[in-house]
Amino acid sequence: MDLSGMLAQAQAMQQQLMQAQEELAAAVFEGTSGGDLVTAKVSGTGELLELSIKPEAADPEDTETLADLVLAAVRAATDQQRQAAADKLGPMAGGLGI
Repeated sequence: MDLSGMLAQAQAMQQQLMQAQEELAAAVFEGTSGGDLVTAKVSGTGELLELSIKPEAADPEDTETLADLVLAAVRAATDQQRQAAADKLGPMAGGLGI
């Protein structure tokens, strides 16, 4: 392959990567815990956007369980975001030989 062909391929891959990053940034991922007592939403960039807690999850005598539910919901949403990023961006890294 000649140099101009390699340059064109690199530019096309860069454009695809930018598009994938934009799509990922616009996505919202949701995680729940405790049978939907706690719901967390994160952006495609991993930012926590929303945290919802149903009243029945809040027991003043057992705040530790609520904290565990919140962490589990946030982790579930973040795991979905990371997996989506790997699925969307991973194949492009393979094309770069990384």
